[in-house]
Amino acid sequence: MTDIEIANSVEISPIIDVAKKLKIKKSELELYGHYKAKINKKVKPKKKSKLILVTSINPTPLGEGKTTVSIGLNDALRTLGVNSIAVLREPSLGPVFGIKGGATGGGYAQVVPMEDINLHFTGDFHAITSCNNLLSSIIDNHIFQGNELNINPERIIFTRCLDVNDRILRNVTLSNRKEQFTITAASEIMAIFCLAKDLMDLKEKLGNILVAYDYDEKPVYAKDLKCVDALTILLKDAIKPNLVQSLEGNPIIIHGGPFANIAHGCNSLIATKLGLTLSDYVVTEAGFGADLGAEKFLDIKCRNGIKPNCIVINFTIKALKYNANADITIESIENIKKGLINLDTHIENMKKYTNNIVVCLNKFNTDTEEEINFLKDYIESKNLEFDICESFAKGGKGSVELAKKVIKVCDNKCDFSPLYKLNSSIESKIRKIAKEIYRADNVIFTKECKEEINRIKANGFGALPICIAKTQYSLGNDPKVLGCPKNYTITVDRIKLQSGAGFIVVYLGNIMTMPGLSKSPNYERIDIDEHYQIKGLF
Repeated sequence: MTDIEIANSVEISPIIDVAKKLKIKKSELELYGHYKAKINKKVKPKKKSKLILVTSINPTPLGEGKTTVSIGLNDALRTLGVNSIAVLREPSLGPVFGIKGGATGGGYAQVVPMEDINLHFTGDFHAITSCNNLLSSIIDNHIFQGNELNINPERIIFTRCLDVNDRILRNVTLSNRKEQFTITAASEIMAIFCLAKDLMDLKEKLGNILVAYDYDEKPVYAKDLKCVDALTILLKDAIKPNLVQSLEGNPIIIHGGPFANIAHGCNSLIATKLGLTLSDYVVTEAGFGADLGAEKFLDIKCRNGIKPNCIVINFTIKALKYNANADITIESIENIKKGLINLDTHIENMKKYTNNIVVCLNKFNTDTEEEINFLKDYIESKNLEFDICESFAKGGKGSVELAKKVIKVCDNKCDFSPLYKLNSSIESKIRKIAKEIYRADNVIFTKECKEEINRIKANGFGALPICIAKTQYSLGNDPKVLGCPKNYTITVDRIKLQSGAGFIVVYLGNIMTMPGLSKSPNYERIDIDEHYQIKGLF
């Protein structure tokens, strides 16, 4: 059966009953039908709650199943009688109708109602898009109405957004200036939404957005436009985390959805801290490979009072062969050996943050016993905990042994520390990531980038963390160079301050903030019948 057929074959529980498993009162829920709700509860994390981060090696184009592993691991912890919850990102409509499809897991490790979650859900993405574009319209209206702030239309930094893949909007011409659209998942409003501590912190961060420079090259912020309360009002409901469930009726929080290749790739801080308030173990994920989502989780998100007790590095045999530039459909120990350099590098990288690591093979039915046994021996020879996730085929029961090893590692001392210090120079922070995570030999900054770095420092934002936008398919900045790139130089040609979100975005290579649709997109395979039954959504 397909994912959506499996999801429709399972009778799911009313969300009120799911909430009872977390001791959430009905009065603390805002219902969106029978199976979705927002949680309106004060965040107060337990001191002994454990945070588990699921990440992966560099993926094949269809991903390596981090969400499936995260859901399966949570189901397995619940099977063992552990009070746990998974806290995940919301899907973007871009991938849903593009090449990748939805983001609610797969097989028997899914979040439901999967159609709702993958489509409009509770309207969070629409609220973020509306907030973003209201600010854009306010900027242009201010200029039209006399431009009291002396904004230079050619120096507007803040851009419009839309939650679909629409390449024609990458560069557009307005009546008075040029404009660029980003996809909503890469917008600064999304980043702010996911890094705000509460509603008032959200409000402050919205006010701190750098929207433009005036004709004297002085910064203009959103708060200068007297619109912060209006922007905040559009997000007042969206900021509350969403409660749904797995196919096994276990609680899942889904909230926020920035991409990890062009944004910071983590669910909301509020949702993560709420999970730590409600349960003893929280399973979360960070987008794409550990070079992107995990690095940003550890160097950006974790500077807000959280830290992982365990990092699960997920991989597939297909991805190992992909990173060896080999045929992923052919059984081959030799090709696996060639691709292991990618897994090894990610393990070494994560050890720079913590030694509390579990390596997980997300098993496909094409994997052979010989291949699996080779990998088990190889990883255990490195004195690392290893197990297999079979949740796609078996649900929570398919990850019970993995869950036991995660619990064991979580009991170790949490020795986490970020990769770099915030008071280091912007250039040195970028070099640190490029050399230690991407394994580059050198980093070169163009003249324009040096000027922008000096401007950022002069305006008092030099101590912010770095959010690098680059390809997800390689450890480096070239998607064609798989495995572990060596002997190469990274050129930084574009830098953007996101003062509201509280980080500096560094663009490497030809990275697009508004993706396009493929020649054979997923929307061609989606169908809905007269009974409102959807097919082809995965």
